Amino acid sequence: MPSTRPAPSQLCSFRELGVSAKLLTVLAQRGITTAFPIQAATLPDALAGRDVLGRGRTGSGKTLAFAIPTITALDHSGLRRTAGRPRALVLVPTRELANQVADTFAPLAAAVGQRITTVYGGVGQGGQVAALRGGIDVLIACPGRLEDLLGQGRVHLDAVEVTVLDEADHMADLGFLPAVRRLLDRTPAGTQRLLFSATLDGAVDVLVRRYLTDPVVRSVDPPVAPVSTMEHHVFTVEHADKPSVIRELASGQRRSLLFTRTKHAAKKLAKQLTAAGLPAVELHGNLSQNARARNLAAFSEGSARVLVATDIAARGIHVDEIGLVVHVDPPAECKAYLHRSGRTARAGAEGIVVTLSTPDQSGEVRTLTRLAGIRPVTARVRPGAEQITALTGPPAPLVAPATPTAASTPSRGRRDGVVRASQRGPRRATRRRTTRRAA
Repeated sequence: MPSTRPAPSQLCSFRELGVSAKLLTVLAQRGITTAFPIQAATLPDALAGRDVLGRGRTGSGKTLAFAIPTITALDHSGLRRTAGRPRALVLVPTRELANQVADTFAPLAAAVGQRITTVYGGVGQGGQVAALRGGIDVLIACPGRLEDLLGQGRVHLDAVEVTVLDEADHMADLGFLPAVRRLLDRTPAGTQRLLFSATLDGAVDVLVRRYLTDPVVRSVDPPVAPVSTMEHHVFTVEHADKPSVIRELASGQRRSLLFTRTKHAAKKLAKQLTAAGLPAVELHGNLSQNARARNLAAFSEGSARVLVATDIAARGIHVDEIGLVVHVDPPAECKAYLHRSGRTARAGAEGIVVTLSTPDQSGEVRTLTRLAGIRPVTARVRPGAEQITALTGPPAPLVAPATPTAASTPSRGRRDGVVRASQRGPRRATRRRTTRRAA
């Protein structure tokens, strides 16, 4: 059975937790010296080689909690990397999370001469295969693409020394558990396994019982930020007033994340806000991976203050200083509400969550917040209401939309800035025919 020990009751330094001098230097260079609760609770056992089951909400610092012991374990083992056989496997549910986990691992791995790479779908596999062929230490992967590469014989998991499951509950929600079990069955028995999750429900418990050996359980956070750091509001609006209220909520100077239920709605709303002088980008499943990465970067860097997203962004998107989350469309169930809302009030910061409810949705929203354990401040609002201004503060200066030019206007066959192969092929063929005639 899993063993549970009291978690440290106060903040402590990474040095006190036993982190090596090389990694301490990397952390200090990034301004990281004091461990978050999930890190303080799990690092001593993980560094000692124990299997660990850690529960902490997103934004609680889980990535460092498993990156440090993974890098340390590989450094201490002294085994050499070989082509196509990673020494550590980190399984994550989404492409965006894979890239963000890699960003955390990269400086730590470089400090001890280790190589990392990411593997996920939505992009060509050529670069991923080349990286695996060159030999890597840490593989950060989404289950689907990793299974594809295993089936092709491009990668093998028999040399894995440490396995990490991040956002295990989200992988269960997405239906990835059968693939996760098949992948874990390919890793050597008796090796260290670290599982991190926002919730420890029945689906996650199945993984724990099957794959973790006498794990130490650490549960330091509720699935979403406590009410003391997150304000919850429900604004009831008439259908006709909703577009104006959305624009006013998005007009503040802080970074805002707006959730819609459908991909079409996210795309449409991002265009409407940008046209109104509020730079916004979209994030949903219809975008290419390059477009998703580009839009997320614009939001993270601040060139776009507003991100309009479907639930693809509710989990695994780690962007600091999101001051406002707006449920433009109320989510279908309370778990989605908690994970959407968890994009704000991260790492001890404060945040505001607003759910927009039309009169016909009032009963649905009351049930939703009750099941989520939330007691929101409720108000009936119209455009210009003081309740909106009280949350957003002074509006940010409007930005005139960029005027399309001949160079920047997408040509026919272009979507999300990516030229389709069916359009590229004929153009290349035309150039080849022209060259032959010139010769």
